[in-house]
Amino acid sequence: MCGINGFIKKSDPGNTELKAQINTMNDLIFHRGPDDDGVFCKTTGNYALAMGMRRLSIIDLSTGKQPISNDSGTITIVFNGEIYNYQVLRNELQSKGVTFKTKSDTEVILKLYELEGESSFKKLDGMFAFSIHDNERGKVFIARDFFGEKPLYYSKSDNQFIWASELKSLVPYLEEKPKISATGVNLFFRLTYIPPPFTIYENVHKLEANHYIEYDLGTHTYSTHQIEPDKLSQKSSIDFNTAKNTTKELVKESVGSRSISDVPLGTFLSGGVDSSIISLCLAQCKEEKINTFSIGFEKKSFDETDKSRVVSKLINSNHNEFIIGENDLKDSIHEIIINFDEPFSDTAALPTHLVSKKTRERVTVALTGDGGDEMFGGYNKYYIGKLNRRYTRLVPKGIHSAFMGIGSKLLKSNNDQRGLKFKINKLLNSIDYNGQFYWDIISLANTSEQAKKLLLNEIHDSNIFKSYMDRHNIQNPRSVHDFRYVDKFLSLDGGMLAKVDRTSMQNSLECRAPFLNKEIWHFANSLPEEYLMKGWSKKHILKEAFKDEFPENFLERGKQGFGSPVGDWLRSNLKKELLSYIEPDFLARQGLFNIDYVNTLVNDHITGKKDSTYSVWAYYCFQKWYKNIYQQL
Repeated sequence: MCGINGFIKKSDPGNTELKAQINTMNDLIFHRGPDDDGVFCKTTGNYALAMGMRRLSIIDLSTGKQPISNDSGTITIVFNGEIYNYQVLRNELQSKGVTFKTKSDTEVILKLYELEGESSFKKLDGMFAFSIHDNERGKVFIARDFFGEKPLYYSKSDNQFIWASELKSLVPYLEEKPKISATGVNLFFRLTYIPPPFTIYENVHKLEANHYIEYDLGTHTYSTHQIEPDKLSQKSSIDFNTAKNTTKELVKESVGSRSISDVPLGTFLSGGVDSSIISLCLAQCKEEKINTFSIGFEKKSFDETDKSRVVSKLINSNHNEFIIGENDLKDSIHEIIINFDEPFSDTAALPTHLVSKKTRERVTVALTGDGGDEMFGGYNKYYIGKLNRRYTRLVPKGIHSAFMGIGSKLLKSNNDQRGLKFKINKLLNSIDYNGQFYWDIISLANTSEQAKKLLLNEIHDSNIFKSYMDRHNIQNPRSVHDFRYVDKFLSLDGGMLAKVDRTSMQNSLECRAPFLNKEIWHFANSLPEEYLMKGWSKKHILKEAFKDEFPENFLERGKQGFGSPVGDWLRSNLKKELLSYIEPDFLARQGLFNIDYVNTLVNDHITGKKDSTYSVWAYYCFQKWYKNIYQQL
């Protein structure tokens, strides 16, 4: 696990400048790999190339230093991540006569590429971002894993192509101050994050998951390619019991493959279905007691540590529990938000940062339950999507409009808990009789109507998701499998995985998500929808597969989302700062927002007239980023 950087220049700036830039880029992501670093530089008459990395040592601590080159020195790699099937691939290569100098997964990628070229990338099971310089072919290949667990940003100008694991080491070396992207602004104020291939800046991109860049050093042109097909599988006729047993086997195998480490590891244990199952499986595959870590809140409505204690006792783990209050977070909010390098307002980022920080004091690797909902249909939004589909068939549009008028008064809330009123509001406000309802369901910051009021006409884009619909050939998602597919390329890649990567790596902790396994994904895609979501039961097949391992009905217990009571904080400790972000002169100079709407939105929330936690928190996070990052560029 580490971070990577690189750049290609058309002209030779001199070896000293080349090394100075790549070393500084490495220093800017020191937190991603405090154990070691390395650089590779090459100049010719046609280009100057530099690749660098920071290393967090997890596997092959003694000989895994990067960059690594092949025997002839013609191919060189820098790598960020973990390849979970590297031992299997290594054995296959050795049977073909390939020899190795290290025991690292990095060298396996290199030797596999040397033998099979870029087609080898699809054989990798893991989380990764890497760049390979192939001198003989005159090309650089930059690749990203199937789910997008590891980040990769890039930008091209007339004289330079540059890439990095984080924006903080890329943006300072752009040839000019980047402009704010209207597309990025629109996506953020709908989703709370900016999904690939977009960023908050124009001409700065995220490489999409399951893709690689092919850069031609001779012509200084590049193209992006999908590593392997990622379409929904054909539905199988597998019976439920067989599917249930296969589910359990696949999950246990994935936990086993992701528990390989030369350093201490543990699990994040929230007490929910996914983290409980992952912790159970890890405890069963390890001879020694495992370490589990959970975090709770002084505000009891957000605290669920009682559930994690039940699981810890069941699996006999060394359990570590941290209870936090507003004072524990207030001094960290700035560094957590700014570390994302672009607007990001998932409220779960705050506790994820703290649990990562506490966990890193005891272990270097943590397994998480991330991805369980996307794999097996566990989100409320999937159920809302199903209800939405039925609702629009049964309820005439005119009657719905009447419901909305009544509902806006009866369902008004002045707290930031995602309770029944919140969920009913989410359903009613996302109804779309033209088949576009799912885009509003996943819009956690603002619905389409709210975003239209928030942003100035010249900034607002009412058709912001069209490029995604066209790109992925999914116009009107309607089924649970459709919703899962949208989440994979949008919410998972852009939101949840970005949150976990930045908050954990900020603390030099490696997080691994066993549910994010290509084999599990393809298997779940083939299952009938009712296996995933049966009646009111979400993740039905996963719960059935493991229910005998837990106390009766434990896996059916409801769970509060892993968020933070930021709505309260915006009315207290953060109030003064928030109010500074609605000053008319500042907003006028910024030229992005409807000043009257912003003032009403913020003041109604602060006074308790109307709770708008997620809209106001998104606004707060954006303005904090803007003042602390963009105005300094």
